[in-house]
Amino acid sequence: MECIAELKRRAAKNAPAKPQPLDRQAEEFLRHLEAEKNASPQTIRTYRTSLAAFRKFRPSGSWTELHADDFRAWMLDMMKAEMARSSVRLRFAAMRAFYAFLHMRRTISKNVLLEVSLPKAEKQLPRFLTTAQVDNLVAAPAAAHKNKQAPSWMAARDTAVIELFYSTGMRLSELVGLDVRDVDPISETVRVTGKGSRERVCPVGGPALEAIQCYRHTARVQTGPLFINKSRRRLSTRAVHSLLKLRLAQAGLPADLSPHKLRHSFATHLLDNGADLRSVQTLLGHASLSTTQIYTHVTIERLKAAYMAAHPRAEA
Repeated sequence: MECIAELKRRAAKNAPAKPQPLDRQAEEFLRHLEAEKNASPQTIRTYRTSLAAFRKFRPSGSWTELHADDFRAWMLDMMKAEMARSSVRLRFAAMRAFYAFLHMRRTISKNVLLEVSLPKAEKQLPRFLTTAQVDNLVAAPAAAHKNKQAPSWMAARDTAVIELFYSTGMRLSELVGLDVRDVDPISETVRVTGKGSRERVCPVGGPALEAIQCYRHTARVQTGPLFINKSRRRLSTRAVHSLLKLRLAQAGLPADLSPHKLRHSFATHLLDNGADLRSVQTLLGHASLSTTQIYTHVTIERLKAAYMAAHPRAEA
C-alpha cells in the first residue's frame, strides 16, 4: 500500500499543472477558438498563456476599459526584459485575435489593438542539416545498437522517426500523432493531420518506408499509434526531442538541432534540387505561400556564397 501511495504521489507531482482559469470573456474566446475555429490544442495553450501574461502585467481593469497605451506599456515591458521580438509578436497576435472576437460580439466598439505598432520581426534564416549530416544522423541509431547502447527495437524506431521526418517534412506534432493506418506502403504516402485539423497526403520515400516496416516488425507494432515508447504508449513530443538529442551526439552533430531543423532541411533540399515553391508549400502544409518563401532566401544565400567563392570576378 505504501508503494502504491508513493507512486501516486510521484505521479501527481510530475503531472503537468492545470492552467489557471481566466475571466469569463477570455474563457469564452478560448472556447470559441476550439469549437468554431477548430484551433489546435497548442494554439489554445499559446493564446491562454498570452492572455494570462497580460493579466499578470495589468491585473486590474476590464478588457473594455483598456486603451492602446496600456498595451504599448506591456510591449515596452517585454522589450526591456529582452524578450525575443517573435515572442512579443506572438503574444500580440493572441491579443489582437481576442479583441477582434470582442468586437465581433459587440462587447467593444473599437479594437484598440489596431492602434499599436508591433516591432519588426527579426530576419533569421532557418538552420538546416546538409545531406551528409542527415546521412550521419540516420546511421547513428544502427551504429549505437551495434555497440549495444540501446535495445534493437528502439534503434529501429529512432531510425524510422528520423527517416520519416526528413522524407516528409512534417511537423513534430503531426509525426507523434500518426497511427499505423495513416501510412500506406502501397501508394507510398502518409496521411497527416496538420494545424486546424486539416488533412493532407504526403509522399514518402523508399528508405523511410523500409525503416518503418523494419521498426514495426522489430517492435511488433500492428495497430494504434505508429511510434511508441517503452511502455508501448504513443511517443510524446518531449521524447522525440530527447531521442534526437541522443542521436545527434552519437553522430557528432550540434546538440541544439531541434526536430524542426529536419523540416527545414527537407524544404531547403527540395528547393535546392529544383522543386517549385507551390509544391513545397503543399508538402509542408503551409496555409500561406509567404511562410514557405523563407526557404527561397536560404537557397539564394547559399547560391550567392558559392558564386562569391568560385567566380573569378565576383569580388569588387
